[in-house]
Amino acid sequence: MKTMNRILMSGLLALAASAAQAEVAQVKVWAAACANCHGTNGYAQPGHESLAGKDKADIAQKMLDFKAGRKPATLMHQISKGYSDEQIQEIAAYFAAQPKKQ
Repeated sequence: MKTMNRILMSGLLALAASAAQAEVAQVKVWAAACANCHGTNGYAQPGHESLAGKDKADIAQKMLDFKAGRKPATLMHQISKGYSDEQIQEIAAYFAAQPKKQ
């Protein structure tokens, strides 16, 4: 019985790790859509806003403001409407977690 419990627990832990990895991969896919303007992993070229290492709350609020039409934009109001508020929070957390370039 103990062996069966260990096998079952190992399987559940592997499944949880796999689900967490899939969630991280999904956030990277969403963030990749930002690369055209904000650079790979949020490291923008001169003339564009870098997102890497910025405050999560600030990034999320800007995106929510674009989505709601409170902040003027050329493209961001359209792009942000493609994400749920929860997805915006995850994208903001992803960019905030990237180290700032020196």
